[in-house]
Amino acid sequence: MYYELRTYTLEPLKMADWLALYQSHALEVQSEHLGNLVGFFTSEFGDVNQVVHIWGYSSLDERMARRAAMAADPRWAEFSRRNRELGAVVRLHSRLMRPTGFSPLQ
Repeated sequence: MYYELRTYTLEPLKMADWLALYQSHALEVQSEHLGNLVGFFTSEFGDVNQVVHIWGYSSLDERMARRAAMAADPRWAEFSRRNRELGAVVRLHSRLMRPTGFSPLQ
């Protein structure tokens, strides 16, 4: 199993607007195409103004196929357009991780 941890750093004061946009225009399409949403979080301390979400994949090939299908979906294009217009995202950091043998997530 592979886990993709995606961290979005947002402009201060735009967190609520971005979360509302994501929930109304991206959550359904991402859930449909990417499948296994492990968790969705906001930061409270340390690096603030961040949204972190984790998606699980059985293989790297599965991840590539699922993301390609999502990229071809017009609903994703609409979210992307609105996301650019909002101008809330400052930075995106994506990390692929594999669990250790003793991790509760496998």
